[in-house]
Amino acid sequence: MSRIVGIDLGTSTSEIAYIIDGAPVIIPNSLGNKVTPSVVHIAEDGAKLVGEPAVEYLLTRPECTFMEIKRLTGNKEPLKAHGREYLPEELQAILLRYLAGCAETHLGERVERAVITVPAYFTDVQRRATAKAGELAGLRVERILNEPTAAAMDYGLSNFKECQNILVYDFGGGTLDITVLELFEGVIDVKASRGNNHLGGKDFDEIIMRNLADTKNDLRARMRLKKAAEECKIALSSEESHRISLPFLAVGEKGAPVSVETSVTRLQFEDWIREKVESTREPMMIALSDAGLSPEDLDAVLLVGGSTRIPCVRRFVEECLGMQPKSLVDPDLAVARGAAIQAGIFEGLLEDELILTDVCPYTLGTAAMVDGLLEDHLAFSPIIRRNTTIPVERSRIFHTYNDYQTKALFKVYQGDSTDPEQNEYLGEVLLTGIPSARQGKEPIEVIYSYDVNGILHVAAKVISTRQQVTAEINTSGVKPKQVIDLSAWEQADGARRCRPAIRKAEKLIREGCAEADELELIVIRIKEALVLGDQPRIALLRDELLELLEAIEEPL
Repeated sequence: MSRIVGIDLGTSTSEIAYIIDGAPVIIPNSLGNKVTPSVVHIAEDGAKLVGEPAVEYLLTRPECTFMEIKRLTGNKEPLKAHGREYLPEELQAILLRYLAGCAETHLGERVERAVITVPAYFTDVQRRATAKAGELAGLRVERILNEPTAAAMDYGLSNFKECQNILVYDFGGGTLDITVLELFEGVIDVKASRGNNHLGGKDFDEIIMRNLADTKNDLRARMRLKKAAEECKIALSSEESHRISLPFLAVGEKGAPVSVETSVTRLQFEDWIREKVESTREPMMIALSDAGLSPEDLDAVLLVGGSTRIPCVRRFVEECLGMQPKSLVDPDLAVARGAAIQAGIFEGLLEDELILTDVCPYTLGTAAMVDGLLEDHLAFSPIIRRNTTIPVERSRIFHTYNDYQTKALFKVYQGDSTDPEQNEYLGEVLLTGIPSARQGKEPIEVIYSYDVNGILHVAAKVISTRQQVTAEINTSGVKPKQVIDLSAWEQADGARRCRPAIRKAEKLIREGCAEADELELIVIRIKEALVLGDQPRIALLRDELLELLEAIEEPL
């Protein structure tokens, strides 16, 4: 099989890396640069340019040149170029294919597998869109890895033996992620994540632009202004003031030319962005609280992402946490390096192997709709709580709400509000074939499985008949799958290791033990996992069943 590469698919820039001699190495692009602008240009003949060559067209052909595509991930509104429509994941696929091609040239071999990073606070929809982009680029996506976790892996490879509580403050071009984790003896244990998918350095560019000129109605003028704003932001990280000169930027209302000739000081810039920077305090404190830590418990703070180069951002983090962040990782390359480390773990290329446990950053749950009515009076029913270690599978039992009800619709949401309408709708699962009976007589199990890629799978099942529908939740709603034939479990790979526990559980179920219902649910899920060949889920459920059997036999 082909080598696995690690890719940081960023808002502003993207990078690709691989493992050589036990260490992550950044692969240069076709121009020899380690960092590639995340910009795609579509020519009239359909030819595609990526990176630096595409950037040249932002000023001259902005209507068919796309930047900051990552901020549109999961959006189903197409972008247009020369009369053709492109979904964001199609444009990201062009960028991914370019990076993979650079790797093929550098390595002299075909590259078909990758670990791709995403913000920790990316939604289920956004993660699926990223995986789809990889698929469209001809890549088998081995793992969707959270960006701050990747940065921690880069740090952890050089600090393998240390035991530390670490906060990763990842402030990039388009997103903010705060992740709290523990590093101990080669284990990276993520405790909590919080973030904002709509806050990044590009928002600072917009603030500068608003303070300089109004170019909303002139796309080319806007691109010139945006370029100047970004250059100003970068310059003010090392200079006290920066001169902006944009003669003949646009045409005013009366036909007079509009120009920008001014200087922006660092103090002005810091005042403009203060509110945005201070808004990052809340997710920092919530992440620490969710992890059960205080700022005093932290041993290190990792700054990741280009926005952390801004002096007032670094000062703000220091003020909030009471400790000076150190330059422990490269803020621009750490994520790609961490993705390569995860790829190296898959390939067995690292002498000191890191073990990673991550979390689900959102609360996931349901509101059950039956015959047009929502159960629990529109209440949101959490099934997987935020910051639960993944992979994880959780379930909840519902009962029929009306007399002689034969179907139930379970709507899937993510969020923390008790009102489902205040949370983000992800999709739904429609279960039919419920035996006609009096209200409350038919129990229905709703099962949520959240995998290591941060992707949610939902199943709803009539317990009495084992009639089931499962779905992969995405923006299009549900993709129903066939009912699983559980009788085939004994011929499945891994059945031999599970058989003793299953037989023991089935004996207790027949004998009518107090935990019979709980045992039966786990046994059914193990058999399903065996039939589907889901090895991680098989191992997880087998351990859960063994723990329950041990608890049943343990004398009170």
